[in-house]
Formats: sequence, structure tokens, C-alpha cells
Amino acid sequence: MRKSGILTKCYMYRGLFQRGIRFFSSSPEVKLEVVTVNVTIQDFIADVVSELFFRNTQQVSKETMFIFPVDSHTVVHTFYATMGDTRIEAMLWEKEEAQQLCNATSGMENLRYLQDQWDLWGPFFACFLGTLPPNREVAISLCYVQELPLQPDGAAQFCWPCELFPPVYHIGLLSSKEESSEKLHFSICLKSAHGVSHININSSHTPLQYTAPDQTSAEVSLKLPPWLQTDLKLLVYYRGSHTLSAVAERSDPKAPPGSLLGDPAVMVTLTPSIPKVAPSPGHLGEFLFLMDRSLFRDAQNTLLFLLKSLPLGCYFNIYSFGATFKAFYPQSVEYTQGSMDNAVGRISSICPDLGGCDLLGLLRSIYSTPLLHGRARQLFIFIQRKISSEEEAVMAEVYRYRDHHRCFCFPTGRCDSFNLSQAMALETKGECVCIHSKMDMASEAVKCLQRALQPLASGISLHWDLPPGLEVSMIRKAPEMIFQGHKSSIYAQIHGQAQDPAVGEGAVTLQYHVGSQSFSYTLRFSLSPSSNNRLPVHRMAMMHLLWKLAWERTSRAEKDVQHSEVKSSISLGIPSPFTSSVAVSMKQRDAWQHDSAMFFFPSCNLVPCQLLWLRGFRPVWFKSTKFWMVQKCQFCLEMLGRKAPDTEALTQFSASYREQEPSPEEQVMEDAPAFNSSWDWTISPLSTRLCDFSRLRVVVALQKANGSWALTTALASALGLSKADVEGQKPSEDVQPTAWATVLALAWLHQYKWKVSWSELLQAKACRWLRDQAEVQLDECLEAANSLLGCFVAPSIFRI
Repeated sequence: MRKSGILTKCYMYRGLFQRGIRFFSSSPEVKLEVVTVNVTIQDFIADVVSELFFRNTQQVSKETMFIFPVDSHTVVHTFYATMGDTRIEAMLWEKEEAQQLCNATSGMENLRYLQDQWDLWGPFFACFLGTLPPNREVAISLCYVQELPLQPDGAAQFCWPCELFPPVYHIGLLSSKEESSEKLHFSICLKSAHGVSHININSSHTPLQYTAPDQTSAEVSLKLPPWLQTDLKLLVYYRGSHTLSAVAERSDPKAPPGSLLGDPAVMVTLTPSIPKVAPSPGHLGEFLFLMDRSLFRDAQNTLLFLLKSLPLGCYFNIYSFGATFKAFYPQSVEYTQGSMDNAVGRISSICPDLGGCDLLGLLRSIYSTPLLHGRARQLFIFIQRKISSEEEAVMAEVYRYRDHHRCFCFPTGRCDSFNLSQAMALETKGECVCIHSKMDMASEAVKCLQRALQPLASGISLHWDLPPGLEVSMIRKAPEMIFQGHKSSIYAQIHGQAQDPAVGEGAVTLQYHVGSQSFSYTLRFSLSPSSNNRLPVHRMAMMHLLWKLAWERTSRAEKDVQHSEVKSSISLGIPSPFTSSVAVSMKQRDAWQHDSAMFFFPSCNLVPCQLLWLRGFRPVWFKSTKFWMVQKCQFCLEMLGRKAPDTEALTQFSASYREQEPSPEEQVMEDAPAFNSSWDWTISPLSTRLCDFSRLRVVVALQKANGSWALTTALASALGLSKADVEGQKPSEDVQPTAWATVLALAWLHQYKWKVSWSELLQAKACRWLRDQAEVQLDECLEAANSLLGCFVAPSIFRI
């Protein structure tokens, strides 16, 4: 296959099609003509059966390849393509046998070039379909199961990419609508024990038709694709509160009892209600800041603002990584005045490192450290360099511990690591923000910290109440915690035989804490659900079970269980760490069975087909192009100007600097700030903004861990005042200097809020400290501060 192959692009969005579906050919004239899709959505799981018909409209043959993205929330279990009398089918084999088959397959080089495709990144299923003759059709059959994401308004969202709709021209004409109805057959079946309330679809569709008197099932069909080539987005709303939902599924009657398929399975979705409460110190989280050492100049500002914004009582640590990684502390430490001072003083010790990037080793070290009981672990990862060949291993580690932490990622530079950063954030329900400038890095990081400090559900536990004779085996356990606006799906297997067959219900109770409040919800579910021979719950449960077996060290007895489950997964087509894909080309009239593990197809019938980890990148446009280029030029000049071998001069400088013994705050202030007079030659508005930012940096550096400020000359100077003026304007002798200085700094920060809206965390800390000082007359102090600063800040500021 030639590298000049054309692909249909798909825009990025959350869910399965975040990286889009691609149908590759050597010409764009291989067009999608007819689409048939049947979707069954039950609570938060979707079962999709689709058939796509492509036609070569050219008078010459075209080479074709089908590429489909996969993720940890999706199981693609069936794929085959039909061209005339030839059928190409993908299947799973155990890894060793699959490797032998791949070695015997010619044309594997047709897949290798995909490793360097510029806009394809992450795990993809790829199958080479061969040559499509002129005016001939290829039919793609694709079936998958997917966990649906939760939207902020509580809806379950299902997406289908616009590229997988047949093109519709002159959509205003009646003939076009009739033609579209012939090309598009898109039906959706909705089910929920809670009842289906309503739906929202961004395309023309039939009215929602209920198929059960209690409205627990409904159907809808599309009339036309979405307008203006946008992706289909279906939002499903269920009745009442669905803090807890369960989808039970009968066993496969053909499977042996005791196996996963031989027992009923249940998927329980947890969407806890999380009220906005002030967390107690014992429930504050653990914050880990991971800084790429090639960003060492930016680290000084960003780490300073993050450290100053943390609340008393949380735990934190700072890691810098390059060719190796280093931690400020052997393990996370409690956030106190002493630990904050120590960390601020060590920020300037981060040295540049333009070598390798051992993010994988750092993550493994962090994940090997036990979680602090009741504290959410949240990682802030600032990265500029590309991880290269370790991306797949990094994502495997993140996926393994995805229920134990959350990642906020900040890729910068040329954004070589953008895709990896976005994948880590999505996998852990965090956030990825591409950084455009140094100011953006600090502000965006603190904004994410605001979200990270929101209340969460912790101490999560599930309790089962089943009829005598039945018991539950957890496949995927409940997570340690669930963050606000997110859900978690767990899977369980139900063993045994009920002593009383007449009892057809079970119950599950969810218990959790938000701060000091406790919550409990109980849901009853049917143990005799309607039959579903497609087994979507079993398929998802099988995927989680196989990954669990791959991660755990198994004994000899467990090896037998593993072998049994792998055999079941092959029969279901569930990919796993123990299997690999193999595609076989055969004539439609040929009958075959995949019963014997030792049966091999002739090498001439094997087709290149693999799960590939692609390492392309997605280009990102920068808003502040000129500013960013100036920064990078300055960085390069500084690096070229350094004399690395002259260690004696550096040693002498460090020794003279240590003799002065500055405070941590003064150390940060005296250290060459990222924004100083060296930028004065830029245009006036930027120069003014940088001057304000430098003053802000000093004010922030002087704030104490508890949120207060001391009345010092440095603070007065940063506020544009003299210490004599500040002391002379103190409202009364009874007002403590620290309280007066804190009101002044708070008013000054609020005055510049339109420039630094992300300073709210610093202001909130100051307000909490002031409210604890019962003897302080806040209104009187604020009036004096307004007069001294020449501004007007309302007393409502103290209610932040």
C-alpha cells in the first residue's frame, strides 16, 4: 500500500471516536454509500451492530485498509469484510500461535508505515482489505460494546462520527430525503429499569416510541444524518435519580457453569450525588506535581502559585523528571508552613535537563506508593518532550491505576506529547490543557487546582443482598473515590443456585462519604432479566477480567482459570493481553470452524491485521505565537551561553548566595524571575502586564500557608506603598499587623482580579484566616485599605 493513501478525517471528541474512524484507500473515490446501524443502549452500556457499504467509483482498482480506534471503554468483538465472493474475517488467537501466523503472513509491511502517520495516535485496529476492483463494493461488518460517558446534566451520551454517514446532497429537496432514507438505516433501542424520560439528538429522527407500558423501553430511528457534517450525538435521559443503576444479564447456556459466561453477570453504575461542602482537613487530597526539567524556568512561577494555593492539611510532593527523576521528599508530606517554606526554597534547585524523558519510571514509582487513606491522589503533569517508544507502556500503567488517581496534564512546547497527555487525562477523568505561554501555564494550572479541590465521594463500598444460595464475585471493584460529575462502572459475577427459585430479585447498596457526611442508596434489580444472546455485559466484564488476570501474579490453580477465560474470550472475540488479532481471507462458500487451537490456515489465506500502537501527533495552533517564539529563542540563547564545564564558578556563586541565608520568599523574589525588566523592550501593553505580573508574583510569594501576610517592607513595596504609609494608615492600635497586612493584600488582589481571576484560591485562604480572627474589625480595615490603595472593594469580598 502506498504512503500517499487518502483518509477521511474525523474531528476529535470524547468517547470511542476521540481519534475517529479512518477508511484508508489510495484514492478518495472509495465512497461510503449505505449505512445500517442498530444500537441498543441499556443505562450506560451500548451494544452496536453496524454494516458499512463502500464502493470504488473509479475505473481503476484501489488498495484499501480499514482502521478503527480502540480504548479502555470499548470492546470490538466482530469485524469482517466482504468483497464479492471473498470474505476477510478478523479473529483472535493466543499470542504464541498468533505470532506464528503473523510470521507466515506476507504484506505485513502494509501496516508498518502507519506507525509514523502524522495524525494517528494511540491503539488502533487495522486490517488490510486488499484491492477493490472498479465499481465494486466492499461491505464492512463491525460490532462493538461500549461504556457510555456521563454528561454534566446526567445524560448518557452515544456518539457516531459524521464520516460514517452516507453523503447527502441538496438536502432541501424531497428526492434527497427519500434517497437518504434508502442509504441510512439507523435504529436505536433504549432500555432502563428507571424508565426512559426523553432524548436529545442533533439530527432529524422519528418520535420516541415507548415499547413497554412502564416506559422502561423505547425506540427511535434517524431520518437524516446530522446537518453540516457534524457527528451524531445522542443524549439519553432516565427518570428519577440514578445514583445507582444495575444491568443484569443471563448466562450463556452453552458455556460451562462456573466460567464467566456460564454465570449471570451484572454491571453496576455508580453516579453518587456530591453536595458542595467544605472538606475537613482529614479529607483533603494528595497533590503531586510532576515537572519536565526542560521547563525549569516556567516551573519557578507555576510551582510557586500552586504551592501557595494549596489548603492546610492536604499532602503534596514535587517531582522533576528528565533522563532521570527526582522527588523533593521521599514520600508526600503534610502541607504546613514549614513544608511549604522548604518546598518554595527548593524550587530554584530544579536544573535544566534536555536529555531523555523517564516519565514511565516516575509513574511506576508513584503508583508503587500506597494511597493515603481517604485522600484523593491527583497528578499535575507538565511536559514538553515526546515520550517516544514508551507511550504504550505509560498508558498501560495509567490504565491499570485509573481508579486510584486523576491526571491534569499540561503539554507545551511543540506539543509532541499532546496526544499522550490527553489520553492520560481522559483515562483518569482529569483534564488536558495545552499551554501557549508561561502566563497560561501558571493560570491554567491553578484553575485546574480549583477543580481538583472540589468535594468528592470517598470511602465507597457496595453491599449485596442476594437470595440464599447465591453469592457475588467482583470482577472490577468500586474505586477508592469518585470525583464530582463522574461515574464508575463495576462488574460482578453471580455464582450458585437460588434455594427458592421464586425469589427473582437482588439488591445492592452504595455507601460513601462526602466530607463528614455519609450517604447510602439501595437499588433492587431483577435476577431474571430478559435474554440477550449478544451478551454485552459479559463482554465488558470479560475484558476487565482478562486485564486483571494479566496484571496479577497468578498461581498454578489460577493459571487454569486464566486458560479457561482466555478460551472464552476467543470465542467471544474479546481482545486481551493474552491474544492477538489474525485475519483470514476465504471464499464465502468455504465452510470452516475455529475449534482446534492447533489448526492453521494456509499462509496464502492470511491477511495483515493487527492491533497497532500508532505514534503520530496532532498539530496544535498556538494563540500567542509571537510571544511563544520569543520565549523559546531566549531559552535557547541562555542555554548556549551557559558554560557547563565551569563548575567552579557555579560553586562559588552558590556558596556566596547561601551565605546571605535569604528566606524562602526572598529567595524566590531575588531569583531571576521569568518576567522581569529584560522584557521591557516589548510593546507597551505587554510590558505593563508583565510588570503587574512581577508584583503579583512577589505578593503571592509572601503569603503564608494559612493564608495570611506579615506586615513587611517587601509586601508594602509590592503593593506600591512604603512601610511607613502602611503602618501609619492602620485603622487602630488594636488591629494586629498581620490582620491589617492580610486585608491590604486581599484588597489588592481583588483589585486585579480581572487580570488574574485564578487568584481566587489565594483570596479564599486569606478570607478563611480573617474570619477565624474574631477580634478583627473587617469593615473598618477594608475601608482603610480602600483609602490607602485608591480603590473600592466591597465587604462582600470576605464571603469568598
